[in-house]
Amino acid sequence: MSVPDHAVPEVTLVVCTRDRAARLPDCLHALRALRPAIAWELILVDNGSSDDTARLLSVFAHESPVPVTVVHESIVGLANARNAGVRVARGDVIVFTDDDCYPEPDLLDRWAEVFADDSIGFAGGRVLLHDPDDAPVTVQTSTTPIAFAPRSFIAPGVVKGANMAFRRNALLADGGFDPALGPGSRFNFEDVDMAARVAAIGFAGAYAPAPTVRHHHGRRLEREVKALQRSYAHGSGAYYASLLLRWQSPRALASHLRGSWRATPARLLGWQLMGALQYLAYRVVHWRAQRPRPRIPPSDRGS
Repeated sequence: MSVPDHAVPEVTLVVCTRDRAARLPDCLHALRALRPAIAWELILVDNGSSDDTARLLSVFAHESPVPVTVVHESIVGLANARNAGVRVARGDVIVFTDDDCYPEPDLLDRWAEVFADDSIGFAGGRVLLHDPDDAPVTVQTSTTPIAFAPRSFIAPGVVKGANMAFRRNALLADGGFDPALGPGSRFNFEDVDMAARVAAIGFAGAYAPAPTVRHHHGRRLEREVKALQRSYAHGSGAYYASLLLRWQSPRALASHLRGSWRATPARLLGWQLMGALQYLAYRVVHWRAQRPRPRIPPSDRGS
């Protein structure tokens, strides 16, 4: 882990965690092995942990040779935790990975290369399976780059929260991650929702296979995989409903749904429909949130 002393970071890496003290050291070990040539900073967000997480993060930050900021966000939910990281981030590009992921040592340099294109506002990277005994889920193994024009439809699964990046001003322009979405909240898919909203305000995007992390999710049992599939189906339904409310890329969405629903098992279609209906009901009850106020207060945005 090396960086020029007192340098303003080009890239900020945000890692959020909650009650993962038993497995967190493996992630921290991988973070310690990062060797970017660019100036960078690391932000670790403790999302209301009740185990030994806070102590582990404090020790790691004290021993780290690069700037590390530990943030404590008591409101549970991955979107809240990510927004807490964005509030204190100084880099022009903010990279996100998860506490059960191990980034390749060149991760941040590869992300800097992607965002050398000033038109790019968001991008997803490659996610490989770390343990071959784990089920082959929550991964994105494609080696084929994809370019997204501004206001494109973003299909679920292309941009994954385990390895994604945003231009900081793009995140701030649309208020950050929606706390109604993501693990720890009502619905999943805060990652693709954020990418879609950044695309909707005029930023281009990409899937870039060069920035790579390895996901150590630990799911092996059939019931664990089915539970994850249900959660994703429920979340994707909510995401589709959010696009309908915003009237974003309606033709592309309709085309995607025609193809995906034919390929989706019947047991998951019900979860998608439930997610869509529950999301619509949530937005009716919280009608003001259909045009959400900024979730990252201006006073916290930094320079």
